[in-house]
Amino acid sequence: MRIRHNDYGRPPAPARQELSVTVVIPAHGCQATLDLTLAALSAQTYPAGLMDVVVVDDGSPVPLTAPKVIRAPEGGWGRAWAVQAGVEAATGDVVLVLDADMVPVPEHVAMHMRWHHLADYLVVLGWIDFTSSPPPSPEDLLRKPYEEFFDLAGQRHDWAEAIIEAHDGLRTAPNSLAGHVHVGATASYRRAFLLEAGGLDTSLVLAEDTELGYRLTQAGAVFVPDPEARAWHLGLPTAMRDYPAMKRHNDPYVADRVPYRRYLRTDRGRQWLVPYVDAVVVAEGYEDTRAAVDALLASDLPDVRVTVVGAWDTLAAGRRSPLNEPLLDLRLLHAAFEHDSRVRLATGFEPAAPFVLRCPPGWMAGHGTVSGLVQHLEARDGGLINLALEEDEHGVTAVRLERTAAFARARRVGSPDEALDDVVHELFGVEWLDGRQYGFARRPATYPRRVPQPEPVDKEVLRLRKRIAALQAETQQLRREAAKGARDAERWKGKAEAWRREAVKRDRTVLRRAVRKIGLTSFVRRPGATS
Repeated sequence: MRIRHNDYGRPPAPARQELSVTVVIPAHGCQATLDLTLAALSAQTYPAGLMDVVVVDDGSPVPLTAPKVIRAPEGGWGRAWAVQAGVEAATGDVVLVLDADMVPVPEHVAMHMRWHHLADYLVVLGWIDFTSSPPPSPEDLLRKPYEEFFDLAGQRHDWAEAIIEAHDGLRTAPNSLAGHVHVGATASYRRAFLLEAGGLDTSLVLAEDTELGYRLTQAGAVFVPDPEARAWHLGLPTAMRDYPAMKRHNDPYVADRVPYRRYLRTDRGRQWLVPYVDAVVVAEGYEDTRAAVDALLASDLPDVRVTVVGAWDTLAAGRRSPLNEPLLDLRLLHAAFEHDSRVRLATGFEPAAPFVLRCPPGWMAGHGTVSGLVQHLEARDGGLINLALEEDEHGVTAVRLERTAAFARARRVGSPDEALDDVVHELFGVEWLDGRQYGFARRPATYPRRVPQPEPVDKEVLRLRKRIAALQAETQQLRREAAKGARDAERWKGKAEAWRREAVKRDRTVLRRAVRKIGLTSFVRRPGATS
């Protein structure tokens, strides 16, 4: 079955019942809830002959009891460690991982399994109802419908259900988004497909389902949330009880491993375990290859890793002609990039990033070229962009931006006589664009660029230049002092004018007083005087 994007269609009917399934239950010190999970599994409608259950005891202080229980191996701990041990011990065609505090409805396993008969790259996600009701005994559980025992707790995986609802049950979800809703409390996979994707990351003790969802996406998975595969979760998970603490713990681990979470990679200058874009350049000529690599490393997208593919194992350490050996260009590239942590020198290439950019030597990307191409591909949820650079008698020289997930799925469903790009076009779409319009250009004729060196100058010229510089500095100082003198003179001039005005004002006041005094005296009648 060839599924385009994540459009898995409608539930198949009638459901086939041919594949076997192993239910893997990781558990730690939870015998009471485990007993309810096992009781519910004993009442499943899927044929008992095609189903078995493996409980993985993750170091419980008191060993758990179950019909089939194995102890998690030494050397690790946590849910991922236990689930991986269960996957490796499983014998079924399908692995259904179920937490030890889940009570699946009788049709739960059958609803999962109907999808796995369609294609071997489906990831089926059960539907979780949370309850805080007191749990019944395992015996009582099997006597009545579960709804009579459990009431909804009023909380759900709202964020996941919102994504599912907004994208028609994930049928229209973009490839980079569909895996976000992968929650491992009830999820099933073809066992071979899960192991091909790498299984669980056992270095993680939390967020392992988020990380696994990313790697399953890159392996070509289609995610199918099935509301009919219901299960009751006894109590609330840690993420709901203390979300801030859970997020604070998980963010650095997720940021390092899941490049789709762009909001976690906002720190400039950082490098991450898994890059966003894996760029590939084949080693062909020192100047051409170095120019292509240098431009990619200078991209505005910080999490780009470059792999230079070449026959590095042919570089012998013995005596050679340093300037004329046949492998000189390869040796110079090795010297140029051997110690750059963002460059890998490899004889082959396997992508780890969600996008692969294949750039021919001699062509240089612009500063914003890579991010612009990724945005273009993401906006269309496409599988491949070809960027034509030039055409000659040998054909078209092109850059390729590939979606890793699209090519992984195409390899899985394509036949040997089909061109891989044609299958990618059928599943995700292929587009041709003009590479020069996206900023690709030929490298300069001289590369690396030469920095002009100053011409030799004799000692007398140097002496005169120094003398001129000293005179210029002295002139500037004199100008500053002259300016200061002018400012001081103006200031004193102002003060003198103020003093003059004050003196005139004072003299006028004295004069007025004298005039008034003289005037009054002239009108005073003296004794014996006649008028």
